[in-house]
Amino acid sequence: MGKLTEYLMKAPPPPPQMGFCMPMMKRWVPRPLQPWIYVVTAFCFQFSGGLYLGALDEIRGTTQFKIEDVMMLLYATLAGMAVWFPMLFRMKFRFTNLQLLCTSAIVIGLCNVITMHSHSMPLLLVVCFMAGIAKIQGTFECMSNIQNWITPKRDFAVFFPVLHIILLTAIEGGGWLAAWMGHHLTWQMMHVFTIGTMSFVLLTQLVLCRPFCPMPNRCSLKGTDWQGALLICLTMLLYSYVFVYGDYYRWLDGRPIRMALALALLSTGLTLYRLLHHRYPYVELQLLKCKNVVPILIVTTLAELAFGAEHTLEEILYTEVVGLEELTKESQYLWALPGMFLGIALDLYWLKLQKWKIWKLIGIAFLSIFSYALLMYTTIGMDVNMEQYRLAIILRGFGYGVLSPALMWALQESVPRLELFFMGLFVFNITHMYFGGAMGYGFYATIFSHFLNEDMMHYGRQLTLTHLDLSTFRFGTFMGGDYLHSMMLVAIKQVYGYVIWFSLFLASLFLLCDIPAVRTNIRKVPLWPVLAIEYLAERRRNLS
Repeated sequence: MGKLTEYLMKAPPPPPQMGFCMPMMKRWVPRPLQPWIYVVTAFCFQFSGGLYLGALDEIRGTTQFKIEDVMMLLYATLAGMAVWFPMLFRMKFRFTNLQLLCTSAIVIGLCNVITMHSHSMPLLLVVCFMAGIAKIQGTFECMSNIQNWITPKRDFAVFFPVLHIILLTAIEGGGWLAAWMGHHLTWQMMHVFTIGTMSFVLLTQLVLCRPFCPMPNRCSLKGTDWQGALLICLTMLLYSYVFVYGDYYRWLDGRPIRMALALALLSTGLTLYRLLHHRYPYVELQLLKCKNVVPILIVTTLAELAFGAEHTLEEILYTEVVGLEELTKESQYLWALPGMFLGIALDLYWLKLQKWKIWKLIGIAFLSIFSYALLMYTTIGMDVNMEQYRLAIILRGFGYGVLSPALMWALQESVPRLELFFMGLFVFNITHMYFGGAMGYGFYATIFSHFLNEDMMHYGRQLTLTHLDLSTFRFGTFMGGDYLHSMMLVAIKQVYGYVIWFSLFLASLFLLCDIPAVRTNIRKVPLWPVLAIEYLAERRRNLS
């Protein structure tokens, strides 16, 4: 086993004149075209999902769903993506690329068919969860097969920024495309489009590819802690319910939130007990003992809390105050893409070319969030054109483009084993999507409501009979007009004020303090067969 591993590690790459070759492609497919087919396939998977927020108004107009219901379905999709990360490594060495990609495409296609015709929340939760699993499995299979094409030295300081070009483009572009479909056609047409892209994936796989697995001796899924995985899924969905519906039910004043929180705490206890006492837990807790992993998770939570202002406050501003339709709003959000690409370019320069300390880079990202919040605070008003918000949107896109690849690279550099790294991605995404994303959504929605109610009460105390002409005063018209919008703008500015101080503090902390850096010497990652051999050897040692 050791000699085989050493031989594969030292095996020379193919001669440059042969070009990059993908063993799963049929021989007649031109080599220069092979990796681009998988790039397009990765985009197809990334543009898919369970329910699409870009068509939110159209969905709410034709169904009984509240905005909280749609957000809950979104977090169900994210839960499926997060929980499947530890399985990606094993699935690649258990099934062929044809089996993985075709199955993922079929599952996503069926999920979109059900989503178009069903209005049952329990069923849609399961469907969106399965769509999330298929989405991440298909994306991983595509990107892992073209990793050597993106960076022949398997340099993650290059791979993660390039990966995020696809991810972030799909996030922003998918929202705009769903809004365009909903505006010009119907919201169901986005699901029809997704079914069409999945049909394209099936066609290309069946015509252009052949079954291929990088590991001749297939890895067994025996011993996988499926019960632990289900407990983790249940826990994530319960916390999603608490954060998403918390403001709607007035938090602990509402009986549904109290019950969901009690069940979430009970499920958390059972999950931790299983992770600590099961022989082969779904996630190894020794991950948290790796150097810099806990600080990276803390930074991720703080960053998502800061970015929560974008998710919540901009939605309130554009929808409730300005009254933009979904297509105009999503077109406005597209201005984040240039900023994201600039942030990714900075990551490549910082991590690959200069190999500087990553904590300074994180400080620059928080400085970008501070600049975004400051611009929004000083720009927001009743007579402001939409074009005046574009610079702020570019700045928040820049901060997100810097943080996402940098934190993922830092996590990979801090974890010694690749299998442990996928478990780290699972914990990273839980922190990113739930403790930061969902919690940030609930937090900002609550403090906005608090400031709005407080401002209205304060202003209401100034309205006395000596200041009003009751013969001409119409209370309903007054409350539904500029008064309410102005109060909402004041509340939004107050929340942005707190974001300014919060992000400025974090930017100062990372830029001015001498925090020990993550290693800047980038490790070379061995080929997939080498990783599979080492993984199987370790499992045999554990079983014996």
